[in-house]
Amino acid sequence: MCGFVGFSSLMNNKEATLEQMMNQIIHRGPDSDGKYMDEHVALGFRRLSIIDLEGGSQPIYNETGDIVLVFNGEIYNYQILREELIEKGHTFETHTDSEVLVHSYEEYGSDMLNRLRGMFAFIIWDKKKKMLFGARDYFGIKPLYYTKMKDTFMFGSEIKSFLEHPDFKKELNEEALEGYLSFQYSPMAETFFKGVYKLPPAHYFVYKDGQVYIERYWEPKFDTEEKTLDEYIDLIDETFKGSVETHKISDVEVGCFLSSGVDSSYVAATFNGDRTFTVGFDYDQYNEIGYAQELSKTIGIDNYHKVITTEEYWDSLSKIQYQLDEPLADPAGVALYFVSQLASQHVKVVLSGEGADELFGGYNIYKEPSALASYQKLPRWFRKFVGKVATWLPDVKGKSFLIRGSKTIEERFIGNANMFSVKDRKKILKHPTNAPTPQMLTKPFYDKVKDKDDETKMQYLDIHMWMAGDILLKADKMSMAHSLELRVPFLDKEVMALAGKIPTKYRINNKNTKYAMRMAAKRNIPEKVANKKKLGFPVPTRVWLREDQYYKVVKKAFKSEAAKKYFNTAELTKLLDQHYNGKKDNSRKVWTVYMFLLWYEQYFA
Repeated sequence: MCGFVGFSSLMNNKEATLEQMMNQIIHRGPDSDGKYMDEHVALGFRRLSIIDLEGGSQPIYNETGDIVLVFNGEIYNYQILREELIEKGHTFETHTDSEVLVHSYEEYGSDMLNRLRGMFAFIIWDKKKKMLFGARDYFGIKPLYYTKMKDTFMFGSEIKSFLEHPDFKKELNEEALEGYLSFQYSPMAETFFKGVYKLPPAHYFVYKDGQVYIERYWEPKFDTEEKTLDEYIDLIDETFKGSVETHKISDVEVGCFLSSGVDSSYVAATFNGDRTFTVGFDYDQYNEIGYAQELSKTIGIDNYHKVITTEEYWDSLSKIQYQLDEPLADPAGVALYFVSQLASQHVKVVLSGEGADELFGGYNIYKEPSALASYQKLPRWFRKFVGKVATWLPDVKGKSFLIRGSKTIEERFIGNANMFSVKDRKKILKHPTNAPTPQMLTKPFYDKVKDKDDETKMQYLDIHMWMAGDILLKADKMSMAHSLELRVPFLDKEVMALAGKIPTKYRINNKNTKYAMRMAAKRNIPEKVANKKKLGFPVPTRVWLREDQYYKVVKKAFKSEAAKKYFNTAELTKLLDQHYNGKKDNSRKVWTVYMFLLWYEQYFA
């Protein structure tokens, strides 16, 4: 696991600029560094040594030195690919997975990407063609950003490195802010930094003659096949254990994150390692350490744990927003920061349970189509009328049901977070933009699965938006902040191929979410853990925001110069006061704005 930066430019003094950019991502690779420069490009690399500890330094070259690679990630099937490439006449200088990418590019060009099994973001400089080729893995586990400013094309693992380039113009993208207020993460291809883009998952780009060309090379499929439940349980257990074994390839020790949920418990029970890592909060109902200790004892693994104090949590928020590059309002990101910090004191690599909910149907909201099914048999005109009337009702039980039941899945579901409506976000913003509505952003994904049932549509959308924009963003940035490699065995091509075949009734039903996967997990972990309701990572934000100390901290931020620049501060204060006084639970909306202000302070104040 590593990080890279680079640029294509005819500027002088490339090396000094490249060095400054590399220093901004030293946390991604503290073990060593490497550079390549010619008259056209500069490539910089920071290494965290995992495979071929002695020989895996980058940049990596082909036999003739005219193909140059910098790479972040792991290719789990590299040994198989290496043997195939040797048979085709390629010569290898190292035993690292990185070199497989160089020779695969020589042999197959962009067709190489579908041969890979792993997580990756990489850049190849083809000296003969004077062309940059870059790609990002199937699910977006590893990040890749790019921008073109003046005559310079920049790319890298983290946006913060771009700030060191003299051609970079730092400007806030207010359209991104508007989208963020609805989603709690940055949902657009263009980031919070105007002109800076993230390459979408499962895409590659070519940069040649001053132009960027982007192409999709893979997409997840949901095409169900009828088999018995027992057959699918067997297949899930077999395929997942195979993925876990594949994800353990390393020349250093591999540990595992562990919460009280089924996903990480399934990983921990099957990875045959020695250490698990857990964090909790100093509130009983927000502490999963007891569960983790019990499971670790049952499966014979040492559990390392830490209680995050309230003070530690709040003191860490600013530096966490800095590490994320873009604001993220998911409170669980802080827990991930601390569990990564804990694990990094013992290991360099951990496995984690991200992706199970999206692939196997784990979120509780996926039950909603079934809950609304009877009501939605009524004529749509009638439901639309009732829903409109319901918007004028006070907050009473059943109001949300009537409103959501009046809408199609495409109208009502934008992902696991839905903070501010378009109307409400324009109300709090001082300068509303022409930013796309949430439905404009989700439409391209819904269009791809228009023939599927609502539950599958929700999963497909979450795989492309919520998982990439929130779940995997924080997984990468929080682990790499502590020079820790995080691997996600659920997010594997083979696991996705199987998950996409499982009928909806075995994914989400009236018994449970992730039904078939839980049944497979039950073979390896205690039944009460396998059946445990999906909680996410519980964080006591709503409690804190009703305590004087933290209410005052947020109120001060809501009256700051940054808040006055972008928001109608009276509306912000109203949201906060309603929550503080117990009139409404506005905690998630308050948190979303507060996280933006902390991020803004780090990058623009």
